Amino acid sequence: MSKRHEAKYKIDRRLGQNIWGRPKSPVNRREYGPGQHGQRRKGKPSDFGTQLRAKQKLKGYYGSISEKQFRRYYAEAIRLKGDSGENLIGLLERRLDAVIYRAKFVPTVFAARQFVNHGHVTVNGKRVNIASYQVKPGDVIAIKESSRQLAIVIESAQLAERDVPDYLDTDHNKSTATFTRTPTLTDVPYAVQMEPNLVIEFYSR
Repeated sequence: MSKRHEAKYKIDRRLGQNIWGRPKSPVNRREYGPGQHGQRRKGKPSDFGTQLRAKQKLKGYYGSISEKQFRRYYAEAIRLKGDSGENLIGLLERRLDAVIYRAKFVPTVFAARQFVNHGHVTVNGKRVNIASYQVKPGDVIAIKESSRQLAIVIESAQLAERDVPDYLDTDHNKSTATFTRTPTLTDVPYAVQMEPNLVIEFYSR
């Protein structure tokens, strides 16, 4: 098993949830955490523990986001008008790698980051190789023509385990996706319940 897959499944097992809804997640077989102490009975978590877990779950879901970068998203979320938790979700879903994943151009969020970094993606006709690039409503995201026949792209479009959300207008025949609007929490097809309000509380302490 590759290091990338090990890291991905370790997040699942540590949290005790199949956060991406993947059929091969080890949590489908055993819900306890990794390591020799993984099966110990856990007591009721404190408020801090509940907030920390919510933060780890949301941050882990988006793959390779660093703590420093995630804290910047929090700072931007509370600066914007409106509900800070909803703002945080909107900022995360506007990441280019998140859009590539949501559009089913690649199978995982980890693959999406690598796919963008390797220069396979354009936004409004211009190549963008920064995974954290923030797309805007109306932006057209496309896979470069020379990359459209890659096996990872063809196989991902056929995955039955998840659907493309309605804030993306996707055409797999042309390998394009238009980001129509910034989603709210209820719009995002998370496989498990996310609690961005607890993440805001965690950083607001």
